[in-house]
Amino acid sequence: MEKSKVYFTNLSTKPGLNLLDKLEKLIKKAGMESIDFKNKYTAIKIHVGEPGNLAYLRPNYAAKVVSIIKSLGGFPFLTDSNTLYSGRRSNALEHLESAYENGYNPFTVGCHIIIADGLKGTDYTEVKLDEEYCKFAKIGTAIVDADIIISMNHFKGHEMTGFGGALKNLGMGSASRGGKLEMHSASKPIIASKNCVGCQMCYKNCAHDAIKMIDKKAVIDYDKCVGCGQCVASCVYDAARVKWDGAADTASMKIAEYAKAVIKDKPNFHINFIMNVSPHCDCWDSNDTAIVPDIGILASFDPVAIDIACADLVNKAPIIHTSVLKDCSDDEDKFNHIHSNTNWKTQLEHGVKIGIGSLEYELIEV
Repeated sequence: MEKSKVYFTNLSTKPGLNLLDKLEKLIKKAGMESIDFKNKYTAIKIHVGEPGNLAYLRPNYAAKVVSIIKSLGGFPFLTDSNTLYSGRRSNALEHLESAYENGYNPFTVGCHIIIADGLKGTDYTEVKLDEEYCKFAKIGTAIVDADIIISMNHFKGHEMTGFGGALKNLGMGSASRGGKLEMHSASKPIIASKNCVGCQMCYKNCAHDAIKMIDKKAVIDYDKCVGCGQCVASCVYDAARVKWDGAADTASMKIAEYAKAVIKDKPNFHINFIMNVSPHCDCWDSNDTAIVPDIGILASFDPVAIDIACADLVNKAPIIHTSVLKDCSDDEDKFNHIHSNTNWKTQLEHGVKIGIGSLEYELIEV
């Protein structure tokens, strides 16, 4: 079987050839221009960063990708879905404010930003999968409605999956809040009664009549609850909550299946940036010291191959000894050292199993 092609450029520059020039050269060499963008709505899936965390991708890179897609006749937009946890990206209004604060706006990137699952994370479309863990995937409607999917991914460590790259950004990042609940948890939501103010928003938004109000507090009837997560999405008081009990391996496999739902039957292309490789997710409002020096940018049509290529490059890179890897030996897996209860290969191996990519790759330097 032919190896997947993954294209790589380092971060060395010279007068007349800056990083944006190198990014353009990379993605053209990798073949992104072979996609027919003419009059096609193109979702650029990106993480705009939680305010306070400075490891997210600079908007300049997105602007370059946007300009190339426009030159090919496409209609690009940047997109992300709302978060499940309580932060500054859990609803569309604060999510957009966070994007603007971090430099992502129509003037800097050259296109609009659309929060894929709407105001409260309830605007999703179910994509049929019939996979091992997910029969349907709840994907933000704006992403489902797009004709083409381009992912721009900050490669870094992650508490649940070992690392976050293309699969994580596509799968978890494109899911509605209810979809994120399905991936994170093996249980149904819970109500923290001390936070409940009796506003009845969860009661009004429950499509399964599974919430009752008792003594002005919400109570879940688990005989009726299907675990859709709408109560979590509609509660602004952190009373309806996720029960964080999903096994890491199961979550990783669900993420791969959700990634498949996002790119299903659509042209797709992926760009990974190995820069500011923080040990934890960009969803935190801070970022720790990078674990390795900046390495480069990769591009591929294969989301599995690009992720394993990045993992291999990081594991071969020298350690930054002021980081959390200060006690890590040179031959030790860096991601397993940081998050010892995770297996980063799980999401990739499952991605191969469900047919969205290959672990065999050829790294082509540009």
